[in-house]
Amino acid sequence: MIRSADLREWRNRDVVDQEGHKIGALEAVYVDTGTDEPAMVTVRAGLPTRQRLLFVPVEGAVVGPDYVKVAQPKGLVKKAPSIGTDDVLPAEQEAAVFQHYDLPYVPGAGGERRLARR
Repeated sequence: MIRSADLREWRNRDVVDQEGHKIGALEAVYVDTGTDEPAMVTVRAGLPTRQRLLFVPVEGAVVGPDYVKVAQPKGLVKKAPSIGTDDVLPAEQEAAVFQHYDLPYVPGAGGERRLARR
């Protein structure tokens, strides 16, 4: 399992898919609030003047010499829910991120968020 501290050290490194296609640069790590384990990373992608942050699951990711390889194909990631580079994911949009990747989404018992940026 990749720890959130390990992934934070890879900030600004390339994120690639299983075929080695560059998706963008690792921006931040989001942990599952129930387990405090890494659940998602955000990837900075797009043109320099129109960049956005895409959410990508950490499950199945592999850290290489100068990249993080994710299990999802580039095409799927590029269609993922995104936020602006200075924005925060609204709590009501968390479920859409999980649904995009066909992952189960269950908020906390008190309705609290499932993802927290680290």
